[in-house]
Amino acid sequence: MVDIAERPTRRAAPTAVPDAVAAAGPGAGGLAGRLLGVGGKALHRSVAILALAAIWEGAPRLGLVDRVFLPPLSEVLVAWWELLRSGQLAEHVGASLTRSLAGLGLAVLTAIPLGLLIGWYRPLAELLSPLLEVFRNTAALALLPVFVLILGLGETSKIALVLYACSWPILLNTIAGVKGVDPLLIRSARSMGLNHLRLFQKVILPAAVPTIFTGVRLAGAYSILVLVAAEMVGAKAGLGYLINYAQYNFAIADMYSGIITISAIGLVVNQLLVALERRFSTWRVDVSAG
Repeated sequence: MVDIAERPTRRAAPTAVPDAVAAAGPGAGGLAGRLLGVGGKALHRSVAILALAAIWEGAPRLGLVDRVFLPPLSEVLVAWWELLRSGQLAEHVGASLTRSLAGLGLAVLTAIPLGLLIGWYRPLAELLSPLLEVFRNTAALALLPVFVLILGLGETSKIALVLYACSWPILLNTIAGVKGVDPLLIRSARSMGLNHLRLFQKVILPAAVPTIFTGVRLAGAYSILVLVAAEMVGAKAGLGYLINYAQYNFAIADMYSGIITISAIGLVVNQLLVALERRFSTWRVDVSAG
C-alpha cells in the first residue's frame, strides 16, 4: 500500500520543474530577446556617431590635425561642462530657444492657414504665385541687414528673421500637400454630401498632414541655423553670440561646445516633431515596419 501511494508522488514531482521552466522560459527568453533587439538597434544607430567621436578624439592626439584649432573631444566636453556648471550655457540656450520657438510658432500659425488657402483656391494661387516665386528664392540671411535696419538690433528683428525663414518650407509644403490630395477622394467625399468645412476636416487635412509636417521639420532646422547667424550680429546672448565671442577670444573649446549644443538641440527638436507627426497621422500605415 505504501509503495502504491508513493509511486504517483515520485512521478509527479519531476514534472513540476519542467512545467515551471516552460512557464518562465518563453517570457524570460522573450524579454531577453527584446532587450537584445533594442540594444542592437541602438548600437546600430549610434555606430556613425561613435566613429566620429573616436576620430575627433584621436586625430588631434595623433598629430593628424593641429589640436590648437581642433582640440580633442574630451577637452571640448570638459569645456562644455564648465559652461554648463557656471550657468553661461543655460543662459545662451534659453535666449536662443526663446527666439527660435517664437519665430517657428508664428510661422506655423501663419503659413499653414495661408498654404491651405492657396492650395485649395486656384484664383488666390494664381494671384500670389509670382510674389511667392520672388521671395522664395531670396535667402533669409541676405535680408538680415534689412530686418536690422527696419526693426533694429533687438529681439524683434531676430524673431522676424526666423519667422521669414521658417515660413517658406511650411507654406510650400502645405500647398504641395493640399494639391497632392487624390482627386478621387475629394469626388467621393463630395458625392457623400460633405460641405467645404467637413471636406477640409475629413479629407484634405488628414491627407496633407505628412507633407505639412515635412515642412515643419525643415522649418525647425532653419529656425536654429538662421538664428545662430543672426545672433552673431548685435546680440549679447545666445548660442550664435557664444560661438562668435569664443572665436574672437580664441576660446576654441568653448566655440566647439556651442556648436555641439546647437547640434543636440536640432536633434531633439527634430525628434519631438517626428513624435508629433506620428500623433497627428496615426491613420498612416508604416510600410517599413515589415
